[in-house]
Amino acid sequence: QVQVVESGGGLVQAGGSLRLSCTASGLNFDHYAMGWFREAPGKEREGVSCIRWTGDSTYYLDSVKGRFTISRDNAKNTLYLQMNSLKPEDTAMYYCAASLAWSSDYCADPVSDWGQGTQVTVSS
Repeated sequence: QVQVVESGGGLVQAGGSLRLSCTASGLNFDHYAMGWFREAPGKEREGVSCIRWTGDSTYYLDSVKGRFTISRDNAKNTLYLQMNSLKPEDTAMYYCAASLAWSSDYCADPVSDWGQGTQVTVSS
């Protein structure tokens, strides 16, 4: 059973930075695309950024392009999201997930169960 544990969220002022981490278990990590999703109150969960299993291709939501950077360390079964120039509209619960599919145009539906997530709150 695939399990993920997210960490690194917190409360920051607008313009600040956070680095999220996600450790996955129960899978051959380098066989899966990985992604970060977020869910804000009253909004649907959306794919923020995803990365192919080899790390050679990435996807970013338009609103985070140039501010967020996704990366992965296959030796550590860990996914990262460096978030810079944070805005209040980035406030959400952030989740990571694994997928067997890949597209450079969107984050594919995950096959892993959702973890508990990590809360990111950006104050204005």
